Amino acid sequence: MQKINPRILLAIILIPMGLIIAMVPEDMTGSRKVSTEQILQEIASGSQFVSPDEIAGMIVENNPVLQLIDVRSSNEFENFSLPGAVNIPLTAILSPEWRDILDQDVKINVFYSNGSVHANEAWILTRQQGYLNNYVLQGGLNYWMEAIANPDPPSDLSPDEEFARYDFRRAVNSALGGEAVERAAEAPPPPAMPAIRPRERTPVVQGGC
Repeated sequence: MQKINPRILLAIILIPMGLIIAMVPEDMTGSRKVSTEQILQEIASGSQFVSPDEIAGMIVENNPVLQLIDVRSSNEFENFSLPGAVNIPLTAILSPEWRDILDQDVKINVFYSNGSVHANEAWILTRQQGYLNNYVLQGGLNYWMEAIANPDPPSDLSPDEEFARYDFRRAVNSALGGEAVERAAEAPPPPAMPAIRPRERTPVVQGGC
């Protein structure tokens, strides 16, 4: 498979995100507290992304810091969701009703949708307001199902790291009931929120669009 030139890959990521930022009307975002240039720099670094493996590990550990936020419609959320997720549709992401959840420095909020585009839109809208501690699930539910729910077994010649990752994903899938997703009605209530320091904003994962 031919590898994509890194500069072309970066352009593939930045151009759609730049268009999203440009298309968001000022009256929807109010006064922007973070410049477009800074947001584009953060997008280029990929610091908003969290990998499915990181999220899977936090779910299995029942990590109280994690707060998954499903930005799809309520109908899609009712059909299935990740464990412990709350539903804040993208169209309501800036509603004052959700500000206490999105503008805080204790939880690690992770937006997800079917892919990455709508979750990135949610991240951009909240980042423009100056909110911190909001992230995006890399690849969305589509990649989650591929990587966590149905991982491909490594070949016999794969390095040990590939076998370890495969075993981890199978263990996670088993711990989550075999499907790695569950109906929202069956999701456990979110655990009590501890007083901890916010996560440092360092690059986590490259890529995604």
